[in-house]
Amino acid sequence: MALYRKYRPATFAEVVGQEHVTEPLCTSLDSGRINHAYLFSGPRGCGKTSSARILARSLNCVKGPTSTPCGVCDSCVALAPGGPGTLDVTELDAATHNGVDDMRELRDRAFYAPAESRYRVFIIDEAHMISSAGFNALLKIVEEPPEHLIFIFATTEPEKLLQTIRSRTHNYPFRLLTPPAMRGLLSKVCEDEGVVVEDAVYPLVIRAGGGSPRDSLSILDQLLAGAGPEGVTYKRAVALLGVTDSTLIDRAVDALSVADQAGLFSVISDVIDAGHDPRRFATDLLDRFRDLLVVQSVPEAFDTGLVDAPVDERDVLTRQAGELGTATLTRCAALVNEGLMQMRGATSPRLLLEILCARMALPAAGMTVEALAQRIEVLESGQVTPGAGAAPGAPGSPEDAPGVAGTTRYVRKSQRQAAAPTATPVATTAPVAAPRAADPSQVDEADATVQPVESAPSTPEPAEESAPEDTMSEAERAREIMRRNRRRSTEPAAADPAPEPAPEPEPETAPEPEPQPEPQPEPTPEPEQAPEPQQEP
Repeated sequence: MALYRKYRPATFAEVVGQEHVTEPLCTSLDSGRINHAYLFSGPRGCGKTSSARILARSLNCVKGPTSTPCGVCDSCVALAPGGPGTLDVTELDAATHNGVDDMRELRDRAFYAPAESRYRVFIIDEAHMISSAGFNALLKIVEEPPEHLIFIFATTEPEKLLQTIRSRTHNYPFRLLTPPAMRGLLSKVCEDEGVVVEDAVYPLVIRAGGGSPRDSLSILDQLLAGAGPEGVTYKRAVALLGVTDSTLIDRAVDALSVADQAGLFSVISDVIDAGHDPRRFATDLLDRFRDLLVVQSVPEAFDTGLVDAPVDERDVLTRQAGELGTATLTRCAALVNEGLMQMRGATSPRLLLEILCARMALPAAGMTVEALAQRIEVLESGQVTPGAGAAPGAPGSPEDAPGVAGTTRYVRKSQRQAAAPTATPVATTAPVAAPRAADPSQVDEADATVQPVESAPSTPEPAEESAPEDTMSEAERAREIMRRNRRRSTEPAAADPAPEPAPEPEPETAPEPEPQPEPQPEPTPEPEQAPEPQQEP
């Protein structure tokens, strides 16, 4: 007998993971508040039909209605798992009996009183398959049934039921089992069967079952059937279920953490050589990214059951979650999710998988928000990897820090200019070009004021320090002379006879320091001549 039939629950206490349904039902049975129609909805294989049989057994028990059937009366024995059943409990499959005639026949049979039980119960499985005409034929008796009649509808798509039918039922939604609850169920079954199962096999069965107890027990039954004297091993489970080996996933994640494209492509080659499906590898890789994101956000994810992983793999997941940033994991997960849709029905899935891995290892290949966030995350961490998009010689590239192999810290442009060595001092002996004047005397005065800049002291360090201030003062002095010359040109010639002979001796002293820039005593009288024009106005 199959495991899902052998271990089918017989009471509400044996139903696993549906406490939100079993507790209200037990309370209503014990208090005697019985409704004439119930609706059990939820995913497949989560216990809807089994709970409907338990409800019928609890209603027709000799000591009932009760939440704990005695299990010894004729009704409890007949309605137990594997029992022959009774005439008063009818189970109908609406997938094959969904027409108007079937519903009319059911309506005619419903008016008869039960033969030997307290209630006449109709369990209609896959109720969403009933046609509109069939629902209309069944509507009247569901609205106003006799006192001995109870309907139990079980469906995976409650929204397809007629609204008038749904409004007259008590709806109890069933849910998929959580990984901790599923692991407890599988462990109990393996213990009762006396079979040794490795700890790493349970996450594979739970993930393959998708939270459905029936599907998970079917997969476990398949593994137990092919197990040897050593029990169910991880290697046998991986080969039988077709999932990717965890070592390949670990190698792929480690290659992404260091941007090792060669190692990433070698993992793809090993996946193809091992005969794995590229799409299945991408799916398992996406699951790993999800686990790493949860481990980053919730440190106690293993204890709370958010991440179901073997004990020996928890350290590996914790290490990988610390090496990869949140932006990197988010971007890689988004790329893999997008790649899975592109690989659906593709003629060369390996090529698409290789392109997908190349995009994951190179953040600079995209300009999405996730790619920019990953590049910023790498810069903020102070590490630049070959896949982060740092070109050789660019700011922040590994060449800027020869003492650290493969790592460097990003430095802003302003900081680099402030920290740059003063190997090329600014030339302070360069002549400053004065504005071109129309009057030759104005040119002589401008040249005379600029001349002291050429005869700066020969020591480089003080010249560099005072170069900006001297240059500014000489330039302002030259502009002041230009302003005075303009005012003189506008005034009458007789008003200022003295200023014209004053600039004449200046050209004679100006050419003297040009052939001999080294001697410093000669330019010293020039600063004394500069204030003379200032006193004349």
